Amino acid sequence: MSDQFPSDRALIAVDAMGGDDGLAVMLAGVARARRRFEGTRFLLVGDERAIGDGLANHPNLAQHAQIVHAPEVVGSSEKPTQAIRRARTTSMGIAIDLVKQGRAAAAVSSGNTGAMMAMAKLSLRMLPGIDRPALAALLPTLGATDMVMLDLGANTECDARNLMQFAVMGAAYARTTLDLACPRVALLNIGSEDQKGTGEIRDAAARLRAATHLPMQFEGFIEGDRLSRGEVDVIVCDGFSGNIALKTAEGTARFVADLLRRAFSSSMRSRIGFLISRPATELLRDHLDPNNHNGAVFLGLNGIVVKSHGGANEVGVATAIGNAVKMVRNDLCRRIGDDLGHMEQAA
Repeated sequence: MSDQFPSDRALIAVDAMGGDDGLAVMLAGVARARRRFEGTRFLLVGDERAIGDGLANHPNLAQHAQIVHAPEVVGSSEKPTQAIRRARTTSMGIAIDLVKQGRAAAAVSSGNTGAMMAMAKLSLRMLPGIDRPALAALLPTLGATDMVMLDLGANTECDARNLMQFAVMGAAYARTTLDLACPRVALLNIGSEDQKGTGEIRDAAARLRAATHLPMQFEGFIEGDRLSRGEVDVIVCDGFSGNIALKTAEGTARFVADLLRRAFSSSMRSRIGFLISRPATELLRDHLDPNNHNGAVFLGLNGIVVKSHGGANEVGVATAIGNAVKMVRNDLCRRIGDDLGHMEQAA
């Protein structure tokens, strides 16, 4: 991949038909990403006529984009088995296949997560040394940077080997996206003591403590109430626990935002207080806005595939594309392969 796509001229395939808010938001997001990452080019996959009409509103993007026609779209509730059978005719399937063919360095879609995972795994296959892919995302913290969390739903049950591989992939992703030389890694557990948790978690912890040759710093266990403290850079867990933790964090953020909105509108004094504190509340809203942290990646595949949230606005779409560009420019797949090779040699 890195030989075909120089680091300053990444070519990204975008499923332009995915997302809850339609083509207009997707194109606006791509245009925003293009302004931020100069040199990036795009393959816009979907209905040729609709995309062509939409590009009329983004002349600067049109100069750096090529349309790849796809006659069909994967439905939001479509089963993965059904989507796989239509992979060659849907915008999502074609975007992923462009990565397989070597015509694109990464694929980005806001469509059906299950279908996307199934298509990507079947088409791109796994990196050597990886048993299962993991869904990883960036979450806001009180620290200087976001944190990486994986797995967020791709694997409901994991053994120690899976968790070890997730840690290696998550650390490589943190180095690539967050510019961290030696990310701090922790395992999500029900307690911080060594004897807490399942046998798989304790076994994974033992292996990570012994992996001193890898570019990561293992911090042991972390409990759910400290996820957002910024004490670690990568949190590793099985997909069942990770998905619950993620949805709980998102719900809590919405709860706090709604509570503040209700409190500030309860009386005239509260409204005056809101005007005084508006700079602080705007900062809080910006920090918690999921569009500023959008873009989950399927780590472990032999190619880069990024899942944007279906309800993302143009800022969120641009953020997801930006994550893909960073991974391409920093050759994430090669980094993961190198780290896995070092781990196998040490073992």
